[in-house]
Formats: sequence, C-alpha cells, structure tokens
Amino acid sequence: MSSGVTSRPEREPRVGGGVMPVDVPGSSVGPRIAGDGERDQVVDLLVEAFYEDPLWSWAFPDPGQRRSQHRALWGAAVDGALRYPYVWLADGASAAAVWIPPGGTELSSEQEEGFDALVVDLLGSHAGPVQATFELFDRTHPRDVPHYYLSLLGTDPTRRGHGYGLGLLADNLRAIDAEGAPAYLEASNVVNVPLYQRFGFEVLDSFTPPGGAPEVFTMWREARRGQSAAVRADR
Repeated sequence: MSSGVTSRPEREPRVGGGVMPVDVPGSSVGPRIAGDGERDQVVDLLVEAFYEDPLWSWAFPDPGQRRSQHRALWGAAVDGALRYPYVWLADGASAAAVWIPPGGTELSSEQEEGFDALVVDLLGSHAGPVQATFELFDRTHPRDVPHYYLSLLGTDPTRRGHGYGLGLLADNLRAIDAEGAPAYLEASNVVNVPLYQRFGFEVLDSFTPPGGAPEVFTMWREARRGQSAAVRADR
C-alpha cells in the first residue's frame, strides 16, 4: 500500500491535459472515477484498509482512537485529491486508488495551512514524530520529472486476497501507459514492495521515521508509452 498523504507547500495546481480518466463518476461497472458523493465511501474504505498498516498503526497507536484519527487524515487526503478526476473505485467498491496527476498537489492551499494543526489536534504532545515523518515523505518525493503519484491504494479488508486492489492498479497503469507518463509511490508495508515491482515499480530509496517506526520505501515506475501494465492481477 501507498504511504498516504504528504504535506508540502507547493505551487497552485498546474494540471496538463492527461488522458488517464476513461470513465465517468458514478459508473457502476468496472473501475470508475469516484464522484463527490462517494467521498465518505472512499474514506471509510481507506480507514479499514490502513487500520493495521505498520506505519500508520505506529503513527496512531491507540486502537480505540485510530479509526477516527485515520478518518480525519484520509479524509483530508481524499478531499485534496477529489479536486482532480483521479480518485478511483474498483468494481463493487472493493478497493480505492487515490492519484495526484502531474502538476497537481495533494492538498489545497487552505488544507496545507491547517495540516500541522490537524496532526497536533489528532495526536497532541505525541505529534512531533509524525510531523517529522511527513517531512521525510516530502523530502524524498522526486520533483524533477512530472509524474502520477499514487497517494493511497487500499482494499476492503473483507475482500482481500482476490486481487481487487492490484487489479485496480493495473487498470490505472494501463491508462498512465497510454499517456506515456511515469508514476511514483511510497510503500509503507515492506511486504508490498515485491507486489509493486511486479508492476514495473523500482525502489528509489528508503527512510526510517524517528521513534522506532518501520522503514518506508519510495518507488518509481518509468514512462512506458504503448506498453501494458507489467502483470495482469488475479481477480
């Protein structure tokens, strides 16, 4: 799975004319772009998908509060991403993928201004290591080449093991390949690194947040115009 939203003050979005969207919001057959009315459905899916993630359970260690904390965090990520038509749901809302297009930003300017306060509100005196973690995400994110950024990819835990998440990733990568664009993600769970490698991602680097957090791997996929996604996921 991807790491999640990162906070970084950037320019206002400058989104070019990509071709990734191939569906319309609200379509009920196959992967589809999530509409504004499906925001809560996407957030709820991500809350459950990342509940036991090594990094994000470390960042929010209290099981009793984690779902509400994740709902606020992933809600901010989804709100920021819904400014673009790149938030996807798999058939039956079994998985969700949150992409930021080339030239886009993860959060709006208003969200950026309030992000540190959000983390402090969620974690109080324990916010420091998590804020430092977001700074590491920002520092390691490549800037020199425009690319699609997979901010979040999650599968409904009750439907894991059927390839829904990887199938959605494969569908998205086929569209990205048609555009001839590269892609980037962070893997917050080491077991997912070889899965992403099957789809053409390569490890760029890694970092370990302070305070005993698990290692995070940054991964890059070169543009491959006219080529299909590396592996067809079992569905």
